[in-house]
Amino acid sequence: MTSALHLSCDAATARAAGGTSSPVFPQLVIATTILASSLALIDSSVVNVGLPAIGRSFDADAAGLQWVVNAYLLPLSALLLLGGAAGDRFGRRRLLIAGVLLFAIASLACAVAPTILSLLLARFVQGGAAAVLMPNSLAILGQSFSGEAKGRAIGIWAATGAAAGAVGPVLGGWLIDVASWRFAFLINLPLSAAAIVLAYLYVDKDVDDTTSVLDWSGGALVTVGLGLATWALTEGSGRAWSLSAFVALGAGLIFSGLFLLVERRHGDKAMMPLALFGSRSFVGLTLLTFLLYGALGGLFVLVPYVLIQAGGYTATQAGAALLPLPLVIAVASPGAGALAARVGPRWPLIAGPVIVAAGFLLLVRIGSNPSYWLGVFPAMAVIALGMAGAVAPLTTAVLMSVDSRHTGAASGLNSAVARTGGLVVTAIIGPVIASSGPALLSAFDIAAAAGALICVAAAASAALFDGPGG
Repeated sequence: MTSALHLSCDAATARAAGGTSSPVFPQLVIATTILASSLALIDSSVVNVGLPAIGRSFDADAAGLQWVVNAYLLPLSALLLLGGAAGDRFGRRRLLIAGVLLFAIASLACAVAPTILSLLLARFVQGGAAAVLMPNSLAILGQSFSGEAKGRAIGIWAATGAAAGAVGPVLGGWLIDVASWRFAFLINLPLSAAAIVLAYLYVDKDVDDTTSVLDWSGGALVTVGLGLATWALTEGSGRAWSLSAFVALGAGLIFSGLFLLVERRHGDKAMMPLALFGSRSFVGLTLLTFLLYGALGGLFVLVPYVLIQAGGYTATQAGAALLPLPLVIAVASPGAGALAARVGPRWPLIAGPVIVAAGFLLLVRIGSNPSYWLGVFPAMAVIALGMAGAVAPLTTAVLMSVDSRHTGAASGLNSAVARTGGLVVTAIIGPVIASSGPALLSAFDIAAAAGALICVAAAASAALFDGPGG
C-alpha cells in the first residue's frame, strides 16, 4: 500500500526528465508506463496482505516474514538510482523491457516457491527488476512529452497508479481467500506481457549514451551495507541480539561509510551526488521523507497482519480496510498542492506529519474497538488527510531545494529514501509479528505510538526547509 504513497516522489522523476516532441501514439506510451510501474505498485501491497497466509504455508517465524517484505525493498531501495543511470547508458526502452521480463520471471518463481528461502531469493530478484523498470518507465514518460502534455501524462499516470494502489490489496486479498497467496503473484504475468508488447511496438528507441559511466562500485557498496544492516536489525528484533547481529550491523555501517567515500570521489557522476547535501533544506526534506515513509511502511505491514491475526478479518477485508488512504489522498492532494503554492511548502510539511501522528494514535483503539467503522476507519481517514497535506508539498520542496542541474538526482534520491525508510522500519517490527493473542494487540499499540513519535520527528525536520514560504 505504501507504494501508492510513493507516486508523488516518483512523479517528480518524470517531471525532471527532459521532454521531447509528442510520440506518434501518446496514449499507448502512457499505457506502457502505467502497466510497467503498476507491477511494483501492486506487488508490495498484495504481499503485505498475504503475510499471514505465507507464514502459515511455510511455518515461517517473524524474521522470515519480515524478509518477505524486505528482500524486495532492499534491492529496490539500493539500486533505484543505478537502474535509472543504466537506462541512460544502455537505452531506457531496452532496460524497461528487460526489467519487466525479469520481474515476470521472478513473480512466477515466487508463485511456485517450495520453501521460504526460495521465495526470498525470488523476491530479491523482483526488487532488483523493479529498480530497473520503475525509473526507466518514469524516464520514458518524462522524455516522451513536454509542456502541458507532460503535465497531463503525469496526471494520468498518477491517477491510475493511485487506483492500482487501491485495487491491488483488495484483489490480492480476494485471490488469497478463494485460492492461495501464490495466485497473487501470478497477477504480474499478464501485466508484464502487455507492458513488454506495448514497449516494443510503441516506445521510441533511444540512443545509448556510451560516454556515461555507471557507478557500479557505489551500487554494490550500498546494497551490501543496507543488506547487512537490515539483516542485523531483523535478526535482533525478530529473534535476539547476538554477537553475529552486532558484527553484521557494524560491518553494514562500514560498507555504508565506504559508499559515501566512493560517492565523494565520483562527484556529480555518483549515483548519489553528495553535493545535494550542501543544501540545508534538502537535508531536512530527506530526513522528513525517511521518517514519514518509514513510519508508514511499518504501519502498512502491521495493520493487515493484526486485522487478520487478531481481528478475524479475511485477507479481502484487510485489503479493503486500507482503501481510505489512496482514495482520500487522490481527492485531497490537488487542494493541498494549491494551498502549498499559496503559502509555501514549509507549513504544510509541518502540519501534515503531525496529523498523520494523530492518526497513528487513533490506531491504538483497534483492540478496544474491533468494529471497522469505529476502530480502523477513523485512523485511516486521519492518516490519509495528513499524507494528502504532505505529499504534494514535499515533491515541490525537494525540487526547490537544489539547483536545476541536480533536480533529477534529487527527485530520484527522494524516491529511494522513501523506500529505504520502509526497509529499515520493517526490519525492527519483529517483536510485533512474533506476538500472538492479546500480546499482539499490546505490541501493536506500542508500535503505533512509536510511529506517532516518528511522524512528529518528521514534522520537526521540516523546520530545516528555508525555501520560499519557509
